[in-house]
Amino acid sequence: MTLEEKVGQMVGTPPHEDVGELRSEIRDHHVGSVHFGGTPHNTPEAKAEVANEAQRVAVEESRLGIPVFLRAMAEHGHAAVAGSTVFPQQLGLAATRNPDLVSESARIAAREMRATGVQSTSSPIGDIARDQRWGRIAETFGESPYLSARMTESMVEGYQGEDLSAEDSVVAVTKHFPMYSEPVRGEDAAPNEVSEYTFRRIHLPSYTAGIDAGTGGIMPCYNSINGEPVHGSRRILTGLLRQELGFDGFILADYAGAEDLHRGHNTTGSLEESIWQSISAGMDLLPSGGSTYTDIIVNLVEEEELSESRIEESARRVLETKFELGLFEDPYIDVEAAPEVLGNEDHRETAREVARQSQTLLKNEDDVLPLSSDQDELLVTGPTADNIAYQHGGWGNVEDPDPMGDTVREAIESAVSADTTVAYEQGAEINETVDIDAARERAEAADSAVVCVGEPDYVHEFARSTLGEDADEFPNRTQLSLPEPQQELVRAVYETGTPTVVVFVTGRVLATPWIAENVPGILMAYQPGSEGGAVADVLFGEYNPSGSLPISVPKSESRVPTRFNYLPHPQYHGAEGSHVDSYDPLFAYGHGLSYTDFEYEDLSLSETEVGPGGIVDVEVTVANVGDRSGTTSVELFVRDVLSSRVTPVRELAGIDRVQVEPGDSEVARFTLAAEDLGIVREDGSSVTEPGTFEVMVGDHSTEFEVSRNYQ
Repeated sequence: MTLEEKVGQMVGTPPHEDVGELRSEIRDHHVGSVHFGGTPHNTPEAKAEVANEAQRVAVEESRLGIPVFLRAMAEHGHAAVAGSTVFPQQLGLAATRNPDLVSESARIAAREMRATGVQSTSSPIGDIARDQRWGRIAETFGESPYLSARMTESMVEGYQGEDLSAEDSVVAVTKHFPMYSEPVRGEDAAPNEVSEYTFRRIHLPSYTAGIDAGTGGIMPCYNSINGEPVHGSRRILTGLLRQELGFDGFILADYAGAEDLHRGHNTTGSLEESIWQSISAGMDLLPSGGSTYTDIIVNLVEEEELSESRIEESARRVLETKFELGLFEDPYIDVEAAPEVLGNEDHRETAREVARQSQTLLKNEDDVLPLSSDQDELLVTGPTADNIAYQHGGWGNVEDPDPMGDTVREAIESAVSADTTVAYEQGAEINETVDIDAARERAEAADSAVVCVGEPDYVHEFARSTLGEDADEFPNRTQLSLPEPQQELVRAVYETGTPTVVVFVTGRVLATPWIAENVPGILMAYQPGSEGGAVADVLFGEYNPSGSLPISVPKSESRVPTRFNYLPHPQYHGAEGSHVDSYDPLFAYGHGLSYTDFEYEDLSLSETEVGPGGIVDVEVTVANVGDRSGTTSVELFVRDVLSSRVTPVRELAGIDRVQVEPGDSEVARFTLAAEDLGIVREDGSSVTEPGTFEVMVGDHSTEFEVSRNYQ
C-alpha cells in the first residue's frame, strides 16, 4: 500500500448530498469509511443504493479494491432511516432491568443496519448519569455503575454476535471513553473534574465491561479530564485504554473531537497540530475530515512529524475490522430486501415489548390506574401526546413525513372501546400555551384525563435544540421543572376533579414536586421509540408495569446531584443543621410500582465468612400478595461497613428480574464475589479489605465477613 492508501484507512467522510462528492473522496483520496447520517437519502432503498455505490467505487475504481465500511448513529435502532424500528433510548432500556431483552434489541438494530449497508454503530453509551442537568442523560443507562456495565456488555454482545460477517452483526463502538457525563455545571463537553477515586469507582466499570465483551471500537469523550483533553491524551488513549485495559480494537474520534483541541480546548494552535497530537496519542480513525485530513496526515508523515509505522498501526486495525466484517468477500447488499427487513412485524413486536418493560409507574393513588377502556369520554392532552418525534428521541429521522409507529394519542384511541370518545386538545406546547381553556372544558366533561408532558429531543448542548438557538428556551440545564405552560395545563385539568394521569415523555428526569404531591397517577414513559402503544398497554392494564427508575429524580434544581450511592460525611446523618434533605429524592433510584403488590422475606446467605476468591450466594423470597401476575426487578445492594477509604452508603451489586403469580412466591438469587467488593487505592488498583459487609434487599438486610485482604 502507498502512504496515501494507508492514510485513507484512518480517515472517514461525513454523508454527502452529492453522491459525486462521495465518489471523489473514496476514489481520489482513498477515504476508507463513510458516516451515514440524516441525509436526504433516508429511505431504506436509497440508503442501500448509496452504500452499494460507495462499495462499487472503492472496489472497482481503486487500485487495491479495498472496500469501505459504513458507520451510523444508531444508538436505539437504525432511527435515522425511514421505516426503521426505533427502540427506547438507553435510559428507557435500563428501566427494563432486562439485559437479555436489551441485547435482543441491539441484534435487531444490527440486522436493520446491515440491511442498508451499515456495518458499525456508535453505541452503546457507557456514561454514568451523575448530574440530572446534563442534556444527554437519555443516552445513558442511568446512575448505577453496575447496571450500566451489565447493559453495556449486553448491547455489545447483541450488536456483534459471534460472527461479525453475519447479516445481524455490526461493530459496536462503545463511548464516550473514559468519562463524559460528569461535566462541571452539567454543561455538555465541559471539563470533568473528578478524583481518580471517583473515576475508577464510578465511570470506568462500564468501559471495562464493554472491552471484556469484545467491543470492536472505542470512542473518546469530548471533555478534558484534569486539564487534559482526551482526544489528545496519550496517557488515556494508549496508557489506560490499550496498555492497562488491554483494548485491541480501533479508536474512533468523536466526529470533530480532534479539531476541538485547537478550537475549544486551546491546547494546540492549528488543525494540523491537533491531528498530529490526536494520532500521536493513539487515535486510529478520524471520521469527519475526508480529503482535508488525508492531505494533512500525508504531509505530517512526509515532514517526519509522524512515522509511517504509526500510520500502519492504525490502518492495520481498520483493515482487520473490514476482514472480520466479511467485506472483502462481498461488500454489497440486496437493495430490494432492505424495506422488508426494516420495521418488520417481528422487530416491531420486540420494540413494543422493550417499551412495555421500560414503563415505570411512579404513583398510583386510589388505584386511578389502570384506566377503563369502556368509559364515555377520555381526554388526551399535552405537547408530547401526539408528536412521534418527541417519542423517538435523539438521532432520529425527524423529517420523515410518515414515521413508523403510533403516538400515545393514537395508541389510546386504538385501546378504548367503540363506545368511548377520545377527546384531544393539545393544551400547551413545550414552552407556550395553546388552548388551556379548551383542555379544561373537555376535562370537565371527561371521565378521566391523560396529560402527556415532557421535553423535545435535544443532543449535546441545550440551546442547540429543536426549539432554536435561544439559551433561555427550555430545555436548559438550569431548569429541571416543567415550563409554566405545561404546569398550568396539568393544574387546569387536575382542578376539574376529573381523575388525572400524567405521562412523562422525556429523556431527562424532571423535578415536579407539585405533580408528585397532587396528581394521583404518574407514569414515566421515557422516550419509548416508535411503539407508543406501549404507553396505552400500561394505562389500560393490558400490561402490568415492571420498569424501575435507573436514575434518581431530584425535588428541585438545588438538590442536584441526587444519587443513591452517595458518600457519607459528618453532616449527612440527620443531625441538626445537616443536609440530609438533599439526599431525599422526589422518586428514588429503583422506584417503580406495579398493579400488584410484592413482599420480600427470608433474606439468606450461603456463607457468613469468606476469604480470598470466595463467593456468597444470596437468596430472597419474593411473594406476590396482590391479585394479578406481575414482574419485579429485585436489586441487591452492598455496603462496606468499615473501610480505609470512604465508600458509598450503598452500591448496587446484583439484579434478578422475577415473575410471580398471585398468591405464589419465587426466589431471587444473586452471587457476590469477594473480588468485586474492593475499594480503589491511590494507585488505581482494587483491594477487598477484611471486615463486615452489609447486604440489603428492600427493607431486609444481613451481614457477612471477609476474613482477609483480596486483591
